[in-house]
Amino acid sequence: MVTAPVEERDDEELTGRELALLNAYRKAVSVARRLPGRLVLGADTVVCLGTRKLGKPCNLDEAVRMLEQLQGRTHHVITGVALIRLESGEERVFAETTHVTFRPLARSEIEAYIARVNPLDKAGAYAIQEHGEMLVAGIDGSYSNVVGLPMERLLEELKRWGGIDCLMLGRKRVLSRA
Repeated sequence: MVTAPVEERDDEELTGRELALLNAYRKAVSVARRLPGRLVLGADTVVCLGTRKLGKPCNLDEAVRMLEQLQGRTHHVITGVALIRLESGEERVFAETTHVTFRPLARSEIEAYIARVNPLDKAGAYAIQEHGEMLVAGIDGSYSNVVGLPMERLLEELKRWGGIDCLMLGRKRVLSRA
């Protein structure tokens, strides 16, 4: 895995979907410039409560406020994905949205969650895969999208890409050109 040396944008003029797509594309292009013949995947996830975008909290107080806003409500998790191979000019850019409903939470439950999970590196101050059962009542859509990469849609897109076989081996993903 190569980390993209780009700063994620947070433009109030853009919708959550537009922002996720923009950041995913910028990350993919940044890495693809260093690896022009390789297929590069960039992704970015945005959490939206209505039209308000909830990014990564700056501190624990902000994380608590975000989780208090989400409690008892349904929000949207949008992941933008960009697949790029610069050498051939091939690109696929798409976004998936999952609706996540939090259960009603007392302040003590939010504090208990934050004591278990570092919320500062997570959009919306939570990660469903890290004790998400403490917060989440249910989801409508892709679970893997909420984790940060919509695997079902990604596999569909890779199949359309042409000649790429995908194998899931435990937690490692192996991509090979057929």
